[in-house]
Amino acid sequence: MTETGTARTGNPERDTLDKAGAENFPVAPFFLPRAWRDDLMAVYGFARLVDDIGDGDLAPGGADARLLGLAPQDAEDRLLLLDAFEADLGKVFDGTPNHPLLRGLRHTVRRHRLTPEPFLALIAANRQDQLVKRYETYDDLLAYCALSANPVGHLVLAVTGATTPERVRHSDAICTALQIVEHLQDVAEDLGRDRIYLPAADMKRFHVQEKDLAAPTAGASVRALIAYEAERARLLLDEGAPLVGSVHGRLRLLLAGFVAGGRAAVHAIAAAAFDVLPGPPKPGKLRLLREVGATLRGEG
Repeated sequence: MTETGTARTGNPERDTLDKAGAENFPVAPFFLPRAWRDDLMAVYGFARLVDDIGDGDLAPGGADARLLGLAPQDAEDRLLLLDAFEADLGKVFDGTPNHPLLRGLRHTVRRHRLTPEPFLALIAANRQDQLVKRYETYDDLLAYCALSANPVGHLVLAVTGATTPERVRHSDAICTALQIVEHLQDVAEDLGRDRIYLPAADMKRFHVQEKDLAAPTAGASVRALIAYEAERARLLLDEGAPLVGSVHGRLRLLLAGFVAGGRAAVHAIAAAAFDVLPGPPKPGKLRLLREVGATLRGEG
């Protein structure tokens, strides 16, 4: 998914990184050590750019395509762009990539001995977006989130030296929840891209048809469906929340921010009476701070 309202500068690297401020949670907050901030922003830049390629939301003019070695006539072909991006990613691990975001990522990969798998999973998720526009079941959606969201959590744990099997399990729950919340916020925007991330089985259960998602405001059935999916996300956040208590110091505060961002977004959706169709319900800073405090205290 993409954020809106970010001005384009014409610099592909800057345009991508500037979107960090539009996320539901702080990507690399000021209180972290400088090295962590740099590495987290490098990871964010990769994830954001691959999403922009998959969403067709690159800066106009084809600068990214040129950096990836594509001809001008191929600049709008998302699958070709993803293939070229994957090829340039390979150079992060064995050579010198062409795209400046990937050149910056190379230092992070080497410092933390990161493997290609989580990066490749994020590219695979965006390839899937070009081919799969609907998800039949909740399990199908979870499998997509395992590609589109969970690898980011794996990279955060690796960059901060906190990886354990149990933490990865909790991180997966949090990242999947955050992806579901983003899907709920962006129902109308996704529909404009001919994508629906609400499971078809759930839509049928709540008597929601695709045309109902195109309305200016949500009817009772759509609101009930959104409430149901928001509760699923909330439970996943609760399932993953022990991750916060398993670490200490500034990393604990960072992870609390991720959980709190998800909880605050769920609250914003509820405060909008589950009517997400006019636009994404966004939490205020005060609510986010309250949720950070509650998460740090271990409150659900």
